[in-house]
Amino acid sequence: MKKGELYEGYVERIDFPNKGIVVCGEETAIVKNVLPGQKISFRVNKKRSGKVEGNLTAVLEKASYEYTENVCPHFGECGGCNYQSVPYWKQLEIKEDQVRRLMKPIFQKQMLLNEEKQTIDTYVNSIFEGIKQSPIQYGYRNKMEFSFGDAYKDGPLALGMHKRGSFYDIVSVKDCCIVDADYRKILCCVLDYFAECGSTYFHKVHHKGYLRHLLVRKACKTAQMLIALVTTTQEEHDLKPLLDRLLTLPIQGKITGVLHIKNDSIADVVQSDETIVLYGKDFFYEELLGLTFKISPFSFFQTNTLGAEVLYETARDFLGDISGKGQKDKIVFDLYSGTGTIAQLLAPVAKKVIGVEIVEEAVEAARQNANKNGLDNCSFIAGDVLKVMDEITEQPDFIVLDPPRDGIHPKALQKIISYKVDKIVYISCKPTSLVRDLDAFLDGGYKIERAVAIDQFPGTVHVESVIMMQLVEK
Repeated sequence: MKKGELYEGYVERIDFPNKGIVVCGEETAIVKNVLPGQKISFRVNKKRSGKVEGNLTAVLEKASYEYTENVCPHFGECGGCNYQSVPYWKQLEIKEDQVRRLMKPIFQKQMLLNEEKQTIDTYVNSIFEGIKQSPIQYGYRNKMEFSFGDAYKDGPLALGMHKRGSFYDIVSVKDCCIVDADYRKILCCVLDYFAECGSTYFHKVHHKGYLRHLLVRKACKTAQMLIALVTTTQEEHDLKPLLDRLLTLPIQGKITGVLHIKNDSIADVVQSDETIVLYGKDFFYEELLGLTFKISPFSFFQTNTLGAEVLYETARDFLGDISGKGQKDKIVFDLYSGTGTIAQLLAPVAKKVIGVEIVEEAVEAARQNANKNGLDNCSFIAGDVLKVMDEITEQPDFIVLDPPRDGIHPKALQKIISYKVDKIVYISCKPTSLVRDLDAFLDGGYKIERAVAIDQFPGTVHVESVIMMQLVEK
């Protein structure tokens, strides 16, 4: 294949997260935004070290399983989802296959270390339990960050998601199907209001303009909602008319707070220099597996509430009975604890649970959540896991890990391994970083006993995994 040339081929598979492996004669290329079984045309844009990458130019033949009509009218244009044209059973098949293939070398290494005498496929099947599906496929997200911009250069004001392959253009996702109708009504209300006002949006290059983001969060169980408009301080606007419109919308949820967040950072991130409460309060409550959680604008909370229950029940099942013969004598570390979900689920059967989280707001929320749930044996520490572990005097009996997408810092990883606890449960939102970390755990004397993929994000390329490891070498 030559750079700049146009080729045709069939997509053999998708490597995580979105790398289509396209067969073209005796050669292969990586092309994104495609599906297994499609025949496509692509133009080669990179070729180095024997690897070829191309840009999709057209889908010449759909895969046999694809829907003839898209479920979401924004699919293909919006960059938020990749699998909206794929039946759910096929989505699960693709994700399970991705995780299985990524973990296969780890299982092969484990077989050699433990001198297992069986075929690799039999060994993988004895540990890897496949994939668990999300209880719902549509309208599952409990948090959305919509961006202001224009649909094309110098076009009308838009509010929604980034256009696929574009850093600037915004698609107004008025019919987005991974959120419920309340989100769509709020988006349309806010967009229409500022379009009528002729307001400017913050331009990412010139760093001028007013409107930046619209943050909407809604509890699945309590239906409480929080709405936050994020702007710069470059303009002054009376937001009372917008507030009146929002509070009179015919929605199913209950708006508990409307906020104005001021953010003058150059970076394209949702953060607060100052937060003004326009209505109500700056938090709401959600319920998860019988516990109550206070959620603020920037609190970490799994974005699929019903899927999170599957995820955390799996993690609790993998950890097993930690109380022995009904004796609450075990200390558990919940590292990268967020708002303390896992910690509070384990607290009733543990002597003590210590959560560590770098986001101070999440730690404060975790403390309040534990207090509200009547759990006095949870403590939460704000700080980097690597540094905090050197300050904790207690020795853990078990460890639960739920790190960010990039996984665990190598030095923190070695510190975790050095505790030599009998059992570790690792929750991962990125299987590639998970596999890298598991390799270190195997070198540190651990053995993977159970593994499963969990789909928290139907319609998208993302997938979670839960791993249980047992110490085999003291």
